[in-house]
Amino acid sequence: MFVAQELRKKNIAEYLLYMWQVEDTIRAFDCSLRRIRDEYVSRFEYTEEQKEEEVDWFGNLIRMMNQEGCRERGHLQINKVTMQMLIELHEQLLQSPKFPFYNTAYYKVLPFIVELRNHGANKEENEIETCFNSLYGVMLLRLQKKNVSPETAHAVKEISTFIGMLSDYYHKDKAEGLKFE
Repeated sequence: MFVAQELRKKNIAEYLLYMWQVEDTIRAFDCSLRRIRDEYVSRFEYTEEQKEEEVDWFGNLIRMMNQEGCRERGHLQINKVTMQMLIELHEQLLQSPKFPFYNTAYYKVLPFIVELRNHGANKEENEIETCFNSLYGVMLLRLQKKNVSPETAHAVKEISTFIGMLSDYYHKDKAEGLKFE
C-alpha cells in the first residue's frame, strides 16, 4: 500500500506494473490473507500499525479479486481503469499536433510493438497494453534471474522510454491539464 501510494504520485506506469505484481503476489499466496500477513507483510520493516494497514489493503484487494473473478488471472478493475486512462491519453497525444516528441517516440517503438504482436502477443490488445505486457514480462524474467536477449533488452529499453514519456504526460495532465489543440 505504501509503495503503491508513492508510485501512483510519482510514476503511473511504475504504479501499474507494481499493482500487477501485487496481483501476482496475492495469487502466489493462494489469495490467503493469513499467508500474506504471516509470510509476506511480516518481513517488512514497518511498525505494527503500518503492517495492519498493509494487511487491510491486501484484504481489500483479495476481496476485489474474488468479486471481479480474477483470482487466477486477469487484472482488477482499478488497474484496468488506470490502463484505459493511459490508452486514452496516448490517443489524445497522437492526435494532437502539439506533441511531436511523443509522436516521434511512438513511431520509434512501433516496430517493436508490431514484432511483439507477431510473436504471440494478443493482437486484440491496445498498443499501450502490449508495451506494458512486454515490460512486465521482462521484469518477471529478471526477477527469476533468466536471460533476456540483447534484442529484447533493446526493445524493452525503447518501450520503457516511451512509456516513461506517457507517464510524464499523465502526471502533467493531472497537475496542470494538457492542452491538446
